[in-house]
Amino acid sequence: MRPMSSRVRVPCSTSNLGPGFDLLGLALELALDLTCELTEGGAPGPLEVAARKGWAAGWPQDDDLVRRAFRTVFEARGLTPPAARFTADSKIPVARGLGSSGAAVAGGLLLANHALRALGHAPLEAAALHALGIRLEGHPDNVTASLFGGCTLCLPPNGTDAPEGALVQHPVAEGIGFAVAWGVATTTTETARAVLPPKVAFADAVENPRRLALLLEGLRTGAPELLRLGVHDRLHHAARLALIPGGAEALAAAEAAGAWATAINGSGASLLALGPVDGMQPIAAALGRALAEHDADVETHVLDVVRGAPVVAPD
Repeated sequence: MRPMSSRVRVPCSTSNLGPGFDLLGLALELALDLTCELTEGGAPGPLEVAARKGWAAGWPQDDDLVRRAFRTVFEARGLTPPAARFTADSKIPVARGLGSSGAAVAGGLLLANHALRALGHAPLEAAALHALGIRLEGHPDNVTASLFGGCTLCLPPNGTDAPEGALVQHPVAEGIGFAVAWGVATTTTETARAVLPPKVAFADAVENPRRLALLLEGLRTGAPELLRLGVHDRLHHAARLALIPGGAEALAAAEAAGAWATAINGSGASLLALGPVDGMQPIAAALGRALAEHDADVETHVLDVVRGAPVVAPD
């Protein structure tokens, strides 16, 4: 039997966007490219990664999230996963808040679901695949955006009033551009969560949903003033921004260069600016220059939203 091969391109994601804490995700163009070859024609066997390029070179050698997610899909069907060989080429930086782990989980899930179908088994429904992704990732925002594309808001399964979770896909105006920047500094999710206060003031808890409502309308319409007002957060942003050397100065520089709104990506270490789609290059340059005064090997990218879900195709 000829080996069956497939490929998928999974987008990175920024999450939170200020007040959308552990809820809002947005898929952006930096991508993880994965291929999967069923090496024994569907017979059970080992899962191996034959090549790791780009940022994937730093993934764990023993059991990365792609293989873990692939295995989980087959186990959900009561099956032993088939022998498979993967290659990975990632443009998504690790430990920079741009959803590298969420993309890896999403890619493994999608390749496994495609393999189920190719081997004559019923694939998982999208909701079931999504629930597995949240369980593997531990939080809903990044993996949801990488699985579905665009802007997503996700209430994860909670076993009571939302046993299967809930997903909203929110429109993003074509006129909004995005820029990201990062240096060598990294922040783990664990470190970023450790700096969060165990309690927040009532006024702060009230303010965040107000701002989120404005942010979502700003994303839908592209209104600069709504984005500027809506991006402000009182739960996590200030505490996490303090972990990024030069982060506050870099966001201020981007705003001075014309950014409509700025934030940290996810739990931090990289920075985000939103502005006019045709004016993002000088904003990205200002963001990068200011960050480079406090960090080394700074990279900047002007990115667009990835608006569709990843599609697995024969390789």
